[in-house]
Amino acid sequence: MSDCIFCKIINGEIPSKKVLENDKFYAFHDIEPVKKVHVLIVPKNHVSNIAHLNENNEDYVEGLLPFVRDVAKELGISKDGYRLIFNTGKKAGQTVFHMHAHLLGGEEMGWPEA
Repeated sequence: MSDCIFCKIINGEIPSKKVLENDKFYAFHDIEPVKKVHVLIVPKNHVSNIAHLNENNEDYVEGLLPFVRDVAKELGISKDGYRLIFNTGKKAGQTVFHMHAHLLGGEEMGWPEA
């Protein structure tokens, strides 16, 4: 999608601080982190959010959890714990409508908080 900021990041049109990527996903540091470690994990193929997954595109997320595991290892937070958050829709706080997960860690977290 030509006007999607995450598509532009994936395509290298907008710079990002990459953590890890593979053929399906791209992980990069959030520019406004809310925790010591705050990384965004996005599928390379555009889909607005989880609610827009269907039989034609649900394979976009195949391999997502192993990729999250690998990103956490790369960041050195896999042993201490981390939080994975998907905001799905405007009322849930989604502001960029390209499906993405927030991987948070590197410090103690309570509940509830973002």
